[in-house]
Amino acid sequence: MHLPMPTDAELAILKVLWERGPSTVRQVFEVLSAERSLGYTTVLKMLQVMHEKGLVRRDDSERSHVFAAVQGESQTQQVLVRDLLDRAFGGSAMKLVMQALSTRPASKEEMEEIRKLLGRTKGGGS
Repeated sequence: MHLPMPTDAELAILKVLWERGPSTVRQVFEVLSAERSLGYTTVLKMLQVMHEKGLVRRDDSERSHVFAAVQGESQTQQVLVRDLLDRAFGGSAMKLVMQALSTRPASKEEMEEIRKLLGRTKGGGS
């Protein structure tokens, strides 16, 4: 199943759902309103639209509807990276990684994880 690309606002809601797990509109609103100026009805409408798009599922068995992300964070990140890779970097993973590392250098720990990943993808260990 191919889900639509989430907008920035939808991604903010998905992040709340990934961190908290299934949540009511009020719970999502409370997290988001601490970071930005949003109304409760705006969050409600966004979740309704996300439900129509298939980005979230809604459990309406209780009085307060509970929303959950359809895809996990990792799956969504893969879709976003694949889209960015194709649109901005001509499919070149090297160009994407080089640009990412030149824009925001990786920490020592992140570089070690990158080295481990490269070792595994080459079929060997390092």
